[in-house]
Amino acid sequence: QVQLAESGGGLVQPGGSLRLSCAASVSISSIYAMGWYRQAPGNQRELVARISSGDRTNYADSVKDRFTISRDNAKNTLYLQMNSLKPEDTAVYYCNAQPRLITTIRYWGQGTQVTVSS
Repeated sequence: QVQLAESGGGLVQPGGSLRLSCAASVSISSIYAMGWYRQAPGNQRELVARISSGDRTNYADSVKDRFTISRDNAKNTLYLQMNSLKPEDTAVYYCNAQPRLITTIRYWGQGTQVTVSS
């Protein structure tokens, strides 16, 4: 069982920055992949960014060159640095963990609200 706790959300003006954190209850060096998803009202949950074994990363086209995903194995924490934020980035952001390559198991955090508005 992996417990995930997000933090760092809030209200920010367009063009601003936020850094989200996701603290895990286990050593994340043993987790195959972790990612950030988001869900805006009326929309489906969508992948924002993902980091997998060997620190391979992939991003949604809408956030490329603005968001950066990273992890600190020593702190068992996943991060999402969000720059040049836009109103359309407003959503609840969720942390996700896939413990192994071949598995249907996914763990989720409770989410953190990000609101981009002037």
